[in-house]
Amino acid sequence: MLTFLGILLIIIGLLTLILKSIIKKDGFLNWFTTNRSIQFTLLGILLSIITGMFFYAEAGTAYAVQFVSGGDKMITTQGLKLKWWGRIIPLSYETSIKDVILKDDVELPKSSQGIYNRKAQKWEFSDAIKAEISTSVIVGVNINDEKVFLNMADRNRSESKLIYGRVLPNIDAAIKNTCKLMDAQDYISGQASDFDRYFRDQLENGMYQVEQYYESENTNEIVGDTTTIRKINVGKSSKQKKFRIKRNSDGSIARDNSNTLKQYGLKIYQAQVTGIDWEESFDERLDLQKNEVAQTQLEKQQAEREYYRAKKEVAKGESEKAKERARLEKIQIQQTIEAETQAKVAGFNLIKEKKQYEVEQFKAKSKKVAADAQYYENAKLVSAGLTPQERAEWEYKTAVGVAKEIKDLKLPSTYIEGSKNGNSGNLLQSLIGAELAKKMMEKK
Repeated sequence: MLTFLGILLIIIGLLTLILKSIIKKDGFLNWFTTNRSIQFTLLGILLSIITGMFFYAEAGTAYAVQFVSGGDKMITTQGLKLKWWGRIIPLSYETSIKDVILKDDVELPKSSQGIYNRKAQKWEFSDAIKAEISTSVIVGVNINDEKVFLNMADRNRSESKLIYGRVLPNIDAAIKNTCKLMDAQDYISGQASDFDRYFRDQLENGMYQVEQYYESENTNEIVGDTTTIRKINVGKSSKQKKFRIKRNSDGSIARDNSNTLKQYGLKIYQAQVTGIDWEESFDERLDLQKNEVAQTQLEKQQAEREYYRAKKEVAKGESEKAKERARLEKIQIQQTIEAETQAKVAGFNLIKEKKQYEVEQFKAKSKKVAADAQYYENAKLVSAGLTPQERAEWEYKTAVGVAKEIKDLKLPSTYIEGSKNGNSGNLLQSLIGAELAKKMMEKK
């Protein structure tokens, strides 16, 4: 902008000087005096010098500066930089490239420095199904190696040429090769992640070399669920042309490295498929397949429900059998315990009776021994002239009488102890005896 303004001022200044020398009439040119025309010219030259010597480096952009002397330099920091009337090639650190699927008259987002958008193209899978594929790729330049960066900038001369002439053709080749390697049916059946992996690997390391081969189209399908596994014969087999990754003798992937992004020091930060718009015929087929799959899943669920219902009945019968078995075993155990208890009680009772019998025997023997002793004693008393009963009665009455007399006995309040040999107790006993004898004689 400053360069354009400087050139414009130079042209205005020179043009007014020339016109004033040719046209002498009063008018608009009278305002441009000679001094003013020279000032315009000098100001334009100054602006041109400033814009030719300096430029402003923006953040997030690397610059390749090619000097008029023939040298070049990489600038990666922002701010006011010297270029000495050289040429600058700005390249964004990271460039976003998107293929966008447009629907319902939606306009394509505008591209700008570091952002490039284009309409998604239709690509054909190996089973001839076509689809628009939207992708999102982020490419970064190598600012760690100045030589590689300057070589890439020199060969491409601008960011737009690098993107449209190098990156986008590689993206197209990667999508084309990846579509060759799988069917549309395979993609929707779970190989979408493989598609992303193949796509990014080719952008980073080079395009695959592919080779065609023939595979049986109609094969026996194995259908399995939780209960059965069976084969379904689908008819006569036929051949279908397919493609696969070509490999070297050592098993490594054969690649076409004639034109890869690695040559320019570009790095892939992101490469993935963001959406697929299938052709209408395939959408209709997908709807039919969805219905069939839903119906098949429903039938499988019903079959499994019946299977588990039968299992449930069997399990219920086994449970009832186990319950009845447990009940009978409990009764059996109770009866066994009762019989064992009765047997043990009977054994204990037998031991008890036996012990009691022995006790009674000892009691009888004891009574016999006591009777024999009493008999012997009675015999002795009879031989003495008294029967045992008489003797016992006499002893009883004597004891009672003596006790009564001792109770009523009145002894002298004082007595003189004159014995020198210590037999005072004999004197007292003699007195008691004499007094008792006297009383007993009086009662008679």
